[in-house]
Amino acid sequence: MFVVAARYYTKEGTEEQVATVLQEMVPISNAEPGCALYVVNRALDDPRRFLLYEQYHDRAGYEAHTETGAFKEKILGTVVPLLESRERDFFETVEPA
Repeated sequence: MFVVAARYYTKEGTEEQVATVLQEMVPISNAEPGCALYVVNRALDDPRRFLLYEQYHDRAGYEAHTETGAFKEKILGTVVPLLESRERDFFETVEPA
C-alpha cells in the first residue's frame, strides 16, 4: 500500500471551514477505486491542526486522487489557501513475510 500522512495547520479563524471541506472529502475519496482508506483527524489540543491518513493500493491510485475534480476544487482550491502550513510524508506499508 502507498500511504500519505498529511499535516495541515490552518490560518487562525479558518479551522471550521477547513474541517467542513475535509469532512466532505472523506466519502468522496473513500469511493475512489484506487483508495483503500482516507481518514481525517483533528488534534484534541489544537483545533487548527489536522492529520490526514490515506492509503492507496499503489502510487498510481494516489496520483489519480490528486487529479480528481474534488481534490483540485476542495483541497487545492479551497483548503490549501486557508492553511498556514501543509506537510506531506509518503510511506509504504510493511507487509508480513
